[in-house]
Amino acid sequence: MRIGTLRRGRALEAAPGQAGTVRLDRRTKNLTKRLRPGDIAVIDHVDIDRVSADALVSCRVGAVVNAAPSISGRYPNLGPEILINAGIPLLDDVGRDVFARLKEGAQVRLEGNELLAADGSVVAKGIAQDPDTIASSMTEAKAGLSTQLEAFAANTMEYMKRERALLLDGVGVPDVTTKIDGRHALVVVRGYDYKDDLHALRPYIRDYRPVLIGVDGGADALREAGYQPDMIIGDMDSVSDDTLRCGAEVVVHAYTDGRAPGLQRVQDLGVDAITFPAAATSEDIAMLLADEKGAKLIVAVGTHATLVEFLDKGRGGMASTFLTRLRLGGKLVDAKGVSRLYRSRISTAALVLLVLAALVSIGSALAVSTAGRVYLDLLIDQWDSYVFWLENLFT
Repeated sequence: MRIGTLRRGRALEAAPGQAGTVRLDRRTKNLTKRLRPGDIAVIDHVDIDRVSADALVSCRVGAVVNAAPSISGRYPNLGPEILINAGIPLLDDVGRDVFARLKEGAQVRLEGNELLAADGSVVAKGIAQDPDTIASSMTEAKAGLSTQLEAFAANTMEYMKRERALLLDGVGVPDVTTKIDGRHALVVVRGYDYKDDLHALRPYIRDYRPVLIGVDGGADALREAGYQPDMIIGDMDSVSDDTLRCGAEVVVHAYTDGRAPGLQRVQDLGVDAITFPAAATSEDIAMLLADEKGAKLIVAVGTHATLVEFLDKGRGGMASTFLTRLRLGGKLVDAKGVSRLYRSRISTAALVLLVLAALVSIGSALAVSTAGRVYLDLLIDQWDSYVFWLENLFT
């Protein structure tokens, strides 16, 4: 039996198309945690967003099979183009039955618009996306922006009615022990270009030492970059156990009725935590908390700044992001703006010149003073003695 399986696996690899081990999960975020290079990722993700596509690319998957439409036409989402440009085949809209027909770890092959099992049988059929089909779908999707704008406006007004006390007066923001008043705050979300932004902000972080706030997986991103987060805020579904135990203050994002599904996990790890009930997204409550506690400046890493990025987030809470940015105003700065405008307070060239000037000043002072001349004579005598010793050593 095992020999037959191995033979079928070798035949599968030798056949045309993209072969690999299948990994399945209806949540792309969960799937990327266990993907290996060359795996065939089977997902159920309407309108693949940029963050999910970047994560799949970084996992170096062999191909992506989507049970749902990767571009539904609601708006021009960014993910499918990222996958195609990275050379990753995308088989689209194959239907949710694929999850019942496949088992985790099975060997499959993607050939054209078909997903084949090890025995050559067709498991699923869909649309094989390529640059032309993506471009055509994106053009059609742009026509859907007007509808999305109307929905966005309605959602924003509804959120304003529900959370006006939080937005206007800071009602519901919990007390925290981390000192924020008068300091800069760096809010890190594991989103767009977060690695590059954190690297570019190294001089800023070194000079200003801002309060480091990680939003869920953003806390892991801070530790990966070599920093210790001061606070972790979120629903705790994508932050590691080790990071939760790192000593940072933990604020669990709760529903408006007080339920906090992530609190139990934190308590099971023996970590103290407080809750923050709000309808906003976790990244938004992190910013609102920093603002309410007196942060002088809030720098955002990996968050959403443009309309397409708000829509690409794919959730009703995008209205909270829009209103939060209105609330914070000029206090909120995107990391890219900081990295482009900020320069270290003392450049390397200036530091070298400063050291050289100090050495020249010390040398001049020694040369004109009596004590300096005596010290200089002693140094010359010592040097002469050392040279004489070397000459005797090699003769």
